[in-house]
Amino acid sequence: MGWISDLVSGGRRRPEHAPPPPPSPRDVQIATAVLLLEVSAADHDVDERERREIVRSIESAFALSADETAEIVRIAGQRSSEAVSLYEFTRLVDRSLSREHKATIIELLFRVAYADGWLAGEEEQVIRKVATLLHVEHPAFIAAKLRAQG
Repeated sequence: MGWISDLVSGGRRRPEHAPPPPPSPRDVQIATAVLLLEVSAADHDVDERERREIVRSIESAFALSADETAEIVRIAGQRSSEAVSLYEFTRLVDRSLSREHKATIIELLFRVAYADGWLAGEEEQVIRKVATLLHVEHPAFIAAKLRAQG
């Protein structure tokens, strides 16, 4: 790291082996919303029922108001359209949530996918990829899928 890095960071340098600062709750909310949007768009047919499920999922999972949820979903839509991969979002969620909460995120993804009445192969493929990146074990993945179906 040179003088440019020091200049940009205002002279404050993080020790090279120090972990990055934890993401804010808002960052985790946005990352989760991006994942929900990505599942919804996986089959190239974003249904109104899926959109409603995304809003309901974010609002209830994070105990947000309707206005807060709308803002999170709006920002997530922008970030989703700019993203090149799911990794930046799954990394945030993986670092921030417990194993149980990550399994709940997988359930929310399945709920969005099932909102239009069926699970497209492309949707399940995205959910499997997210589960792998979140280190959700297969039994928890199957349990989340079954809860979402029920």
